[in-house]
Amino acid sequence: MTTFRELGVLPEICDALDRAGITTPFAIQEMTLSVALLGTDLIGQARTGTGKTLAFGIPVMQRSIAPSNPAYADLPQGKPQALIVAPTRELALQVSNDLSLASKDMGLRVLTVYGGVGYEPQLEALDAGVDIVVGTPGRLIDLANRRALDLSHVHALVLDEADEMLDLGFLPDVITLISKTPETRQTMLFSATMPAAIVSLARIHMRHPMNIRAESSYDTTMVPATAQFIYQAHDLDKPEIIGRILQAEDAEKIIVFTRTKRQAQRVADDLAERGFSASPLHGDMAQVAREKALAKFREDKIRVLVATDVAARGIDVRGVSHVINYTCPEDDKTYVHRIGRTGRAGASGIAITFVDWADLHRWKMINKTLDLPFPDPQETYSTSEHLFHDQGIPAGTKGRIVDPAPVEKKERAPRERRSGSDRSGSGRSDRSDSASGSTSGEKSGSTSGDAPRRRNRNRRRTRGGQSVETPQT
Repeated sequence: MTTFRELGVLPEICDALDRAGITTPFAIQEMTLSVALLGTDLIGQARTGTGKTLAFGIPVMQRSIAPSNPAYADLPQGKPQALIVAPTRELALQVSNDLSLASKDMGLRVLTVYGGVGYEPQLEALDAGVDIVVGTPGRLIDLANRRALDLSHVHALVLDEADEMLDLGFLPDVITLISKTPETRQTMLFSATMPAAIVSLARIHMRHPMNIRAESSYDTTMVPATAQFIYQAHDLDKPEIIGRILQAEDAEKIIVFTRTKRQAQRVADDLAERGFSASPLHGDMAQVAREKALAKFREDKIRVLVATDVAARGIDVRGVSHVINYTCPEDDKTYVHRIGRTGRAGASGIAITFVDWADLHRWKMINKTLDLPFPDPQETYSTSEHLFHDQGIPAGTKGRIVDPAPVEKKERAPRERRSGSDRSGSGRSDRSDSASGSTSGEKSGSTSGDAPRRRNRNRRRTRGGQSVETPQT
């Protein structure tokens, strides 16, 4: 069995990987390293969850010079030597953490750049000097326009999850970033799929790239160790079904994907009310809150992460046994990348998709595109026997582990008793009394409970202060 050392990886990196328990390279790593370490441009295509981060991370680290190396004196001091572009903040943080772990013994300075946080810490880090920058396109361009990020000395450029950047509309930003790097750089592009726009980008901005695919063209883009279940379920019954799945025999950590931010918040609150440790993850949350939620999920402090598609890419969390699509995904690519959060790094996983009655046509298209054997999802409820059998749920399991909170009954205030004159009075007098009640009450010194004072409507004519009697006619 091939090891990292046999592939020519530096001992410092191998030792760091050994301490992290990563001893054997995956297929995409084994096929890529021998080419990437030579500085050749390449296009790496592999299924999600097969270790693409180290496939480009090791060559980037190995070809970078640490400040402790005497050769560093010949380089522009503090300028980035490598740039890695990721489509989402979560993926950028994940890549940065992996690189920091693997380069710990080398002394390379890795900086993560993304939006949603203040500029000051990132500007201070750039002023102090960095070696590898990992970031999202928007913030990278902002820093470059501020002249705080100098990309003119970058020897390696990596575009991670390039097809996702295309879907999110980042392609013009990516082209702008490429134009700020030297033409002699090494460019590595990694993606699970290769749409036409990405192929065109590679032809224009890469020099004779080598295309490396970890599987044959007949293999599916999904991890085969992931068991898939498709259920036609009612929206009101889904939280109960998830609550029972959480108590299955092999259930560990679970990611639930929703279509909207409100739905993610609602489902997380519902599961928390049922007694499960759950947290939402969506775009309306502050970046600090999103990072805390992911950190708690990795540290097993929460068991369920309810997320929108912002988390569908690049979140590599160990111990995710189930991925649940709360609603039918929009398309086949979304489905593939969502269920790729489980069954990672050779582990097995379970992917469950709930399909509403209105989404049957959409699911049939996904099923046909991916050549799956689930054209007609089985109608499923939280009490269905096949659900308990498929997921290994003990008989009699309910969808909550704590009793529901008692509903507080609000006592209604007694209605004020109305006087008989108020009940029999006309609508006009009621309105006039209510409109003038506060003023007349204050003038007469009466309390709010007293009946309104009736006005004397008898009038008399006066002249010079003297009463004048009306002549009789």
